[in-house]
Amino acid sequence: MNQLDQLRKFTTVVADTGDFESMREHKPTDATTNPSLILKALSKDAYRPILQDTLARYPEATPADTLDHILVEFGRRILEIVPGRVSTEVDARLSFDTEGTVARARRIIELYDQAGVDRKRVLIKIASTWEGIAAARILQKEGIACNMTLLFSLIQAVVCADAGVTLISPFVGRIYDWHKKAAGSGWVEADNSGINDPGVQSVTRIYQYYRRHGIKTEIMGASFRNVGQVLALAGCDLLTISPELLSELAATDGSVTAQLHESMAAKANIDSIAPEEKNFRFLLNEDAMATEKLSEGIRTFVADAIGLDKLIEASRKKG
Repeated sequence: MNQLDQLRKFTTVVADTGDFESMREHKPTDATTNPSLILKALSKDAYRPILQDTLARYPEATPADTLDHILVEFGRRILEIVPGRVSTEVDARLSFDTEGTVARARRIIELYDQAGVDRKRVLIKIASTWEGIAAARILQKEGIACNMTLLFSLIQAVVCADAGVTLISPFVGRIYDWHKKAAGSGWVEADNSGINDPGVQSVTRIYQYYRRHGIKTEIMGASFRNVGQVLALAGCDLLTISPELLSELAATDGSVTAQLHESMAAKANIDSIAPEEKNFRFLLNEDAMATEKLSEGIRTFVADAIGLDKLIEASRKKG
């Protein structure tokens, strides 16, 4: 079997794209989207009618509501292709606004309800800030499942688990990017690949912590730069993978073995960390990589949300 089919033995495969037509080939179980991926999809002629149809159906909608209608329409169409769940992201401009995030998440779920989509098939993506996790704590109690994104550190994962979130998305590639840039000319790719990749090691540590302490929150590795990172996390609950890397895995033969498994976690010696705000803020601040990548990720998603607003406004004016 090819590597993609073998990977499915150990891990739920998720498509990381807004290009839902590309999902038909590789048949992922779930799918994830974000503002950057939706903006990329809408730049293609094939998806422009979604924007135009939304504007025609909701001519009086506010910019925020129009954006959410578009996100939900992408999600609805994705769920016609994948058998599992889709992740839809709350506007990153609300990353430090607990009440705003809760209200926006409720609105997204309301739109899915109106579209006839079972909320059990929807994950609301929220940035893993203290305020974002606080919002997820509220939403989970209301039966709204959350996927915590922009997660780069163990302390973020610990507090997310304490909030009872359904799923976390620790980023692999962006951690790799930071360490590679920090090392500069001293970086040796061969020494920092596979299980030695700093992004892979971060997710592995979270996996060990969760299993060691009996935490049920699902772990979905995200943000991959190469198939080596994907294969080094075989056995993780879920992995969300770009269409390009899914194609590479499908085109490659070779054995795949589980790198993450229960017995490995049972041997891990990881002390429990208190999920208190003071610990969260201090430990996150001590981790330069996590602090910088969280801030950078929010800025990037905000920029793309603004880009979507501009695209919506320009399309509305064209009429």
